[in-house]
Amino acid sequence: MINWLLQLLQQIGSTLYQVFTTPFFEIGGKHLALSSIVWLIVLAIGVFFAARILSRWIKLTVLARLGIDRGTQEAAATVISYLLTGFGIVIVLQSAGLNLSSLAVLAGVLGIGIGFGLQNLASNFISGITILFERPIKVGDFIEVDGLMGTVEKISIRSTVIRTIDGVRVITPNQHFVENKVVNWSYQDPRSRVRIPVSVAYGTDPVLVTEALLAAARQEKKILTNPSPKVWLVNFAENSLNFELLVWIDDPPERDFIKSSLNFLIEEEFRHREIHIPFPQRDLWIRNIHELKEVFAGVGQPDGIESGDLSSEIEAAETRKLAKQSTQNRTLRVLLRRIAYFEQFTDAELRSLIETGYRKFFVQDQIICKENDPGDSFYILLSGSVEVYSQRTGKYIATLHSGEFFGEIALLTGTPRSATVRALEDVIVFVVDRENLQKLLASHQDLAEQIAGKLAERQQVLQELGILDEGTLNQMGETPFTWIRKRILAIFGT
Repeated sequence: MINWLLQLLQQIGSTLYQVFTTPFFEIGGKHLALSSIVWLIVLAIGVFFAARILSRWIKLTVLARLGIDRGTQEAAATVISYLLTGFGIVIVLQSAGLNLSSLAVLAGVLGIGIGFGLQNLASNFISGITILFERPIKVGDFIEVDGLMGTVEKISIRSTVIRTIDGVRVITPNQHFVENKVVNWSYQDPRSRVRIPVSVAYGTDPVLVTEALLAAARQEKKILTNPSPKVWLVNFAENSLNFELLVWIDDPPERDFIKSSLNFLIEEEFRHREIHIPFPQRDLWIRNIHELKEVFAGVGQPDGIESGDLSSEIEAAETRKLAKQSTQNRTLRVLLRRIAYFEQFTDAELRSLIETGYRKFFVQDQIICKENDPGDSFYILLSGSVEVYSQRTGKYIATLHSGEFFGEIALLTGTPRSATVRALEDVIVFVVDRENLQKLLASHQDLAEQIAGKLAERQQVLQELGILDEGTLNQMGETPFTWIRKRILAIFGT
């Protein structure tokens, strides 16, 4: 019995050996047994995984050290992986003794069959190759396609993985990126403009609205200062004046967060300045309210209205009116008009001026700018007084009052701050950065002349700081004013 079982096992083993070793297929002029085909499949799988591991190692070591961006690294690693896989398969087939030239006809026939039977797969494959080489999108880009908005996480040969702003991974066929319009917020320059529509009631001061919107924009740290925020009056609607706040950002995935933050800040600024957001309504205005009060006091009150209630309402209305007037007296427009140079500006010119800078408060003894700090801002003193002194030499330089300016020396020379400025009392300053100062001086030549004149008066200070050399001026035959004016022209193009 045991001998019979052993013979049976030997026969089965011999049969299986013959099945696996007997050539059944002829591929590329080579007769292949089933064992050879299984071995070729195992080698092909090994080549595939080895190519992936090697391409990943190249990405993490060689490409990362070259300082290439993430998208380029991913694209290069994918192409390297496919090339290594292709070369590996060719080497495996040649080592098996297959004639690759004889496989060309078979590959053509299979290609035609695949083209008809797997059109979508072939289209996505070709689209993937196109994306990898043309690179209209790359890993890390923030894109929008077919109403889907998110960050590209992976680009494969058939599909692309997008992570939406809600954290959901969406696998999108590559064909969508070739056939449809794709908005790539990160392409070349990630900076993009965000529009915030705002409506206010008729009768609201447009300059006050401009100041409020710009104040809100400058409180959001993710908004770029260059290009600076702008305010547009878009149209006159049935119940409102429609404005748009335009700001620039360089982090497109944070668009929704920035919009929400701006809306909160705008609401706060509007509430502080008593700017009303309208809704469809009908207003009743009583022109002679004081006369009406006397009539009610002498004749008696209408049914249901007490004299004290009416008086209280009238007093409350007068209190709100006074409070509103007090608020308006503190607006940036009023403060700027107190400066001699700006007092004749029209509302349109003031609104344009307000777009170039912003108002900032400093309490008594607070340092406004410090010696050796980068000189990137120009200051106009709107109220209060400040002291200018040198910490390096321990010398007092000057005391400036409302209507004067400072910070221009660092901008003029391109050097750090040459002195420290401290608030002698609570002060309000109008701050203009370098880029906006160039626009301001280009629009107002008289202001450039005024700055040059003030600097010429500070000739001794400029000489002490080593900025102005009287001997050089004499050789050039120029006055301090002429030299400074040329310097402003060279730097700011005014």
